[in-house]
Amino acid sequence: MPVIYEKNDHIAVITLNRPDEFNAIDMALLKKLSQALCDFKDDDNMQVGIITGAGQRAFSIGADVTTLLPEITNNHSGSGPHPPTNMRGLTLYKPLIAAINGVAFGGGLELALACDLRIASERALLGLPEVNLGIIPGWGGTQRLIRLVPQCKAAEMLFTGRPIDAAEAYRIGLVNKLVAADKLMEEAMKMAKQILKPAPLAVRAAKQAMLQGINLSLDSGLRLEKSLFEMLTTTGDFSEGLAAANEKRKPNFEGR
Repeated sequence: MPVIYEKNDHIAVITLNRPDEFNAIDMALLKKLSQALCDFKDDDNMQVGIITGAGQRAFSIGADVTTLLPEITNNHSGSGPHPPTNMRGLTLYKPLIAAINGVAFGGGLELALACDLRIASERALLGLPEVNLGIIPGWGGTQRLIRLVPQCKAAEMLFTGRPIDAAEAYRIGLVNKLVAADKLMEEAMKMAKQILKPAPLAVRAAKQAMLQGINLSLDSGLRLEKSLFEMLTTTGDFSEGLAAANEKRKPNFEGR
C-alpha cells in the first residue's frame, strides 16, 4: 500500500509508504495521497493532519523519475491530469503538519511546503534539485518557498538545486522545530494535540484568513478577517469559549 492512512482522536496521520524507493511519488501513491487528503477534509471528526514518510531515510525524494516524471513531461500540460492534493487543486483549511523524517527533495519538499507547519529530524536534507534535470519545480516550489524564506535563500535553493541540512532549514525559518530522529513523531503529535485545544472552527478560519489574505491588499485582507470574525461570533464554540472564560474552566468545543 503506497500510503498508510490512520485516524485517531481527531488526528489523521498520512504516511508515504514506499521506503525502498525513498518514498518517491508515483501515480499510485499520488492517487492514494489525494484520497487520504480528501477524506481528511470531508471527515468532520478529523481536525489536524500529519504527513510523514515511512522508513528512516526519506520523507520523499519527489516525483518518481522512472514513471511519474516522464508522464508529466510527456503530456506537456505542466502538472498533468493529476488528482488534487494540498500542493495543487485541493483547498484545505484544516491544519497540516509535515513530519520530515529524512530527505525531502523536489516534490517531497513541495509537499512539505504545502503543509502549514514543518518539524524536521536533525538528519533531514531539504532541496529542490529540479534545475539539474532541466526543469523547475511543478508542484508549487517556486511559489511557496519564496513566501516562507528570504528571497535570496529561495533563489539559492532554486537556482543551484543544492540541498540544505535541517539546521540551515531551521535557521532560515523553513521548519518550525528541529528534533532528534526518534522524537519526530512524538513532537508532531504534541503539536497536533496543541492545535486541538482551541476551537476548531476558529483554527480553520485563521488558516483561511491567512492563506486567502496573503494575495489580497491590506484593506481587502482586513475585510476578509472581519467577515470571518463575525461569522465565528455566531457559533456555539464562541458561546462556549465565553462561558468557559467567565466560569474559569476549560472550554468544551464541539466544532459548531
